[in-house]
Amino acid sequence: MSAVRVSMAVTGVLLAGVAMASPPSYARYERRASSEYEYAPVTHVEPIVRQVRVETPSRECYDDVRYVEDRPHISDPEVGGRTLIGGIIGGVIGHQIGSGRGRDAATVAGATIGAAVGYDAAARRSASVREEIVQRCETRYEKRYEERVDGYRVTYEYNGREYTTRLPYDPGERIRVKVAVAVAE
Repeated sequence: MSAVRVSMAVTGVLLAGVAMASPPSYARYERRASSEYEYAPVTHVEPIVRQVRVETPSRECYDDVRYVEDRPHISDPEVGGRTLIGGIIGGVIGHQIGSGRGRDAATVAGATIGAAVGYDAAARRSASVREEIVQRCETRYEKRYEERVDGYRVTYEYNGREYTTRLPYDPGERIRVKVAVAVAE
């Protein structure tokens, strides 16, 4: 025999051995489940309702009176004069208290405090108070409860048995069901 024929014969024997060693081809299909869809009549649909708190904002505005004090500026002659006089008096008093280099610091401190006291006295005397109407607004929230449908409890019948499931929608008179058939082991 030629080498090619021997090689083909060996290959054929090997293929036949492999075919005999593997299980029958129908065994693959027995383990696999098949599924299809059918329709089952709906016997009862009940909405699942939950309470939801709803807050509605509303803006409420009202007029309010605000009192504004108009303090005069230092350039006002009466205020400027009283500030200057207060500074001078405070400086003289401060100069009387200190001695040496402390006398200079006491004079400056006395003049500053005296000027502030003089300005404050003049400003209070010359100040005017005026009314100003200001609109104030607040946001208030009205709280109430509403019922919202959260889904549906659906009861249906298939092959003489009753089943219940939850769906996000009302299916109507019939529901599509998946039927799976598998070999019992």
